[in-house]
Amino acid sequence: MNNDIVPVYLMPGMAANSSIFEHIKLPENQFQIHLLEWQIPLDNESISDYALRISKNIKHANSVLIGVSFGGVLVQEIAKHIALRKIIIVSSVKSMHELPKRMHIAKATKAYKLIPTQLARDINVLAKYAFGSSVVKRLELYKKYLSVNNPKYLSWAIEHMICWNQVEYNPKIVHIHGDNDAVFPIKNISNCIIVKGGTHIMIITKYMWFNENLPNIILKK
Repeated sequence: MNNDIVPVYLMPGMAANSSIFEHIKLPENQFQIHLLEWQIPLDNESISDYALRISKNIKHANSVLIGVSFGGVLVQEIAKHIALRKIIIVSSVKSMHELPKRMHIAKATKAYKLIPTQLARDINVLAKYAFGSSVVKRLELYKKYLSVNNPKYLSWAIEHMICWNQVEYNPKIVHIHGDNDAVFPIKNISNCIIVKGGTHIMIITKYMWFNENLPNIILKK
């Protein structure tokens, strides 16, 4: 690859496949997009070990890593194993302090262990966990995006999202967040680029904003 071309790796959100990035277009004379996918976790695999395993799919030095939602958590964990040019998270959180109150309660009570992930093969259940309860009207649209419905993966992902214990974050992280995110409310989020009208799924619904702004965000020193 031309040394002047910036490799950009994209990590989707929980239960989603890389088709959520289908409308993300960056100038080909400046960037080359590479898509990452979720893998089924190993037995008792920590999020750190999982991140190390996923990092093996990043084949270029000095890459930019963009993660959405739980994928944003994962790219921060990957950055603890390999050197990156830039980390960008979208519709995500930078530390446990940005998680909503209901997730802290679920962690304290271990309520997340009661979530019937076997039912997640039902697109209605899967969409609710991945995107929030407001997506019912768009279920047909999201069927193609939510393909990672393995119960072992979902149980692992839900637990590691709710129980993520990062306290301090890398101040160089670029955080892009919508002001109408129902999963991670903006009131809990600090130090971010705010997208007006952006919901938790704005990587799909606001793709034009990303196509316009990502090049400058990536290249900004």
